Amino acid sequence: MLRILGKSTRYCDGVSRRDFLAIGGLTFGAGGLGLADWFRSTAHAATVTRPTGGLGHKAVINIFLAGGAPHQDMWEIKSDAPAEIRGEFSPIATKVPGIQICEVFPRLAGLMDKAVVIRSLVGCKDRHEAYQCMSGWFPDDLQALGGRPSIGSAIAKLKGSVDPAVPANIGLASRTQHVPWSDPGASGFLGAAYSPFKPDGPGMDNMKLHDITLDRLQDRRKLLTSIDNLRRDIDTSGAMEGMDAFGQKAFDVLTSSKLIDALDLSKEDPKIVARYGDGKPYQYQYDGAPTCNDHLLLARRLVEAGARFVSLSFGRWDSHGQNFDLVRDHGSKLDQCLSALIEDLDQRGILDDVSVVVWGEFGRTPKINDQAGRDHWPNVNSAFLAGGGIRAGQAIGATNRLGEYPVERPVHMQEVIATLYHNLGINTSATTIADPTGRPQFLVDHPPLPELI
Repeated sequence: MLRILGKSTRYCDGVSRRDFLAIGGLTFGAGGLGLADWFRSTAHAATVTRPTGGLGHKAVINIFLAGGAPHQDMWEIKSDAPAEIRGEFSPIATKVPGIQICEVFPRLAGLMDKAVVIRSLVGCKDRHEAYQCMSGWFPDDLQALGGRPSIGSAIAKLKGSVDPAVPANIGLASRTQHVPWSDPGASGFLGAAYSPFKPDGPGMDNMKLHDITLDRLQDRRKLLTSIDNLRRDIDTSGAMEGMDAFGQKAFDVLTSSKLIDALDLSKEDPKIVARYGDGKPYQYQYDGAPTCNDHLLLARRLVEAGARFVSLSFGRWDSHGQNFDLVRDHGSKLDQCLSALIEDLDQRGILDDVSVVVWGEFGRTPKINDQAGRDHWPNVNSAFLAGGGIRAGQAIGATNRLGEYPVERPVHMQEVIATLYHNLGINTSATTIADPTGRPQFLVDHPPLPELI
């Protein structure tokens, strides 16, 4: 889908000064921020030399369980609690002696030696949004300056791209009716140039060049050059020459097949696609995300292609009613695709390079309501982690008998975020990013989890 947009006065060369080139949803040239701007903004980042073996870089796959998953029906079943607390699920043994998880996760139970469950996550607020799981902060932190950047935006700023044809920061979630549940992470005070790349449109149609050959695209490049020539005469700083170079790089991305190939599951081994499943039929979606199992496979393909941070939203876990039916549906689908992802990464020899985190914005009430549901409970939350070189085979923390609050090792949300930064090679105690006032801002206020590093 290539088009020339905008209407205004036409000049002698036949080009309207407000026209700009758009390919799918990606724009560059006059009229909007796009890939060329992104390349300009990240040009200062250090060149990355890909080591031999493994993935060649560190990456994070952030799986957001939008709505707040029930901690006591996932990773810490309260078998001894009263019936109005306990719920319908039984615990099952895992590969690690002494660790039990919910019966809906038999595949993950067999991979517990490669994973960690956190049962005592604190620092949450009763807000239906992904912001904290993407950054460690709340939207009102430094709001006057634009807000805090997400992990993906910060790592794009600090590390730049691994491959010039693949954005460092990618958000897979399609827009949900409740928009914050599909938030891929805000760029905050870093600005729009560090926002995540979102391959939108059914079947990636918006990323393809419809009805146009590369030869015709080259003609459009001449058009863009003619626009830039008008300003070159008044630019004595040399910046325009640099813009031309970054515009060239943007064209290289748009005409490269690498990103589109990574997002095309028809190029994947059908047996692997089947292992992940598709998560259909979609149940309990309402205003949230569908259970797109294949998004986890896309995330693996994207980090292999060069992405550093990939986020996605899996399901709609706001279980004010039918909590146990929802967990059976969403949980069994998550069990299939998450276990497939861990095994896939491990079999490819890149599990230590890719950190996988699975969590939502808060937990659920210990007491079951009269709709067989659980309501919001920010007092304690939970998380599941794998990969990234962490010390796996652990269950960290515990809640009291009723699942109300931590009684062992409270873990702050930012400790998980700091651990992800650590796995990406970032020392959070020494690394800062300057805000628009020039003041250095630390990435988080808490250290990484010593139990994991």
